[in-house]
Amino acid sequence: MQDLTEGVARFRRDVYPAKAELFAHLAATHRPTTLFISCSDARVVPELITQSEPGELFVIRTAGNLVPAYTPGPDGVAASIEYAVAVLGVREIVVCGHSACGAMTALAEDHDLSGAPAIADWLRHADASRARAVAAGAGTRTVDALVRENVAAQLANLATHPSVASALAAGTVTLRGWVYDIPAGTVEELGAPGRPAALAA
Repeated sequence: MQDLTEGVARFRRDVYPAKAELFAHLAATHRPTTLFISCSDARVVPELITQSEPGELFVIRTAGNLVPAYTPGPDGVAASIEYAVAVLGVREIVVCGHSACGAMTALAEDHDLSGAPAIADWLRHADASRARAVAAGAGTRTVDALVRENVAAQLANLATHPSVASALAAGTVTLRGWVYDIPAGTVEELGAPGRPAALAA
């Protein structure tokens, strides 16, 4: 807790003064341009990776960057997606997977999750990702391949959400799939299957 308290003190002393006007503006304005869906993994920090300012990204973080397909009923992920698209009017949605993802590793290596039933239930949202990896000939035992297929599967799930489907039909939103390589510090945008394009060297 001391580290967090000291961090807040540094923020107030060193960061906030230089951005005071921005924060004053943000107090009355909330217009992010991008919905960024990433893994909850502490090594993946969307604002750091994209060098975004406060207010630019609307961020959803879930284990394995999973986006359940739309179903009626209370759902925090669905509500956040709807708010970002239908209320805030984001123009882009990025689903960002990453190297060494614990969720994808658990699936690729068939970890015993009997002692973690909530995790096991949640990871069933990646069943389509595993099927895609098998269909692509990669199997499910290659973590990197599963990470990529998972991003593609979650983009497909996103399109089942009514707000996203409407925005796609109207041409007001673009979906993007990214994979962040932690040790290399690179980000690839996934295009055609098997042909990722590096965003930056």
